[in-house]
Amino acid sequence: MAFPRKLLIPGEELVLDLRPHPVALALPILFSVALTVVAGWLWMWLGGPWWLWPVIWIVGLLIYPVAKVIAWLTSNFAVTSERVIHRQGFIAKRSMEIPLEAINDVRFEQGIFDRVVGAGTLLISSASEFGTNTFNNIRHPEDVQKTIYHQGEMNRKRMYQGSDRPPQVPQGEPVPPAPRPATGVPSTTTELERLAKLRDDGVLTEDEFQVQKAKILGQS
Repeated sequence: MAFPRKLLIPGEELVLDLRPHPVALALPILFSVALTVVAGWLWMWLGGPWWLWPVIWIVGLLIYPVAKVIAWLTSNFAVTSERVIHRQGFIAKRSMEIPLEAINDVRFEQGIFDRVVGAGTLLISSASEFGTNTFNNIRHPEDVQKTIYHQGEMNRKRMYQGSDRPPQVPQGEPVPPAPRPATGVPSTTTELERLAKLRDDGVLTEDEFQVQKAKILGQS
């Protein structure tokens, strides 16, 4: 299932849309094979009503393998020009988003088998109450790490120099004049707007916002 583009904000671009690596299905497949063998063996040796062991087999599949396959099919790890998004679930959904400007560090872990199949674990540290977030079974985690760093750098440039995206103008409205080229030095207003956005996103507390604001105004 592809990441729904309707969830993107205006001007946001989808850079990566990844489903978990197929290695995530290895244990469910082994469990299904073992369950089938055990259920068949018990049926042959213990007997009982003809429907008993098929029912046990079906229930066992629904509890673990089928649930894992549904989770795999409905899971998305996405990187956009603004944030990192992880969504999972078909009926009951779970979603987590990390703004690129809130990311402090991105690491990956790969064992020998993970390197062979091209999978790994991604660890993203952010300036939030949740600290480090772990994402398992990521395809080519080193490439994903580089992509997140690259998008984060581009995001910081847009914040300091002004967005290079064309303004969204409703049909029939006059087109506003083009912004002046950035000088490379952020203005006081731009810095205060950036801090206010970080505070609104929960990255900065109100006290931290006021301290940074005082520093900026003192330097202006």
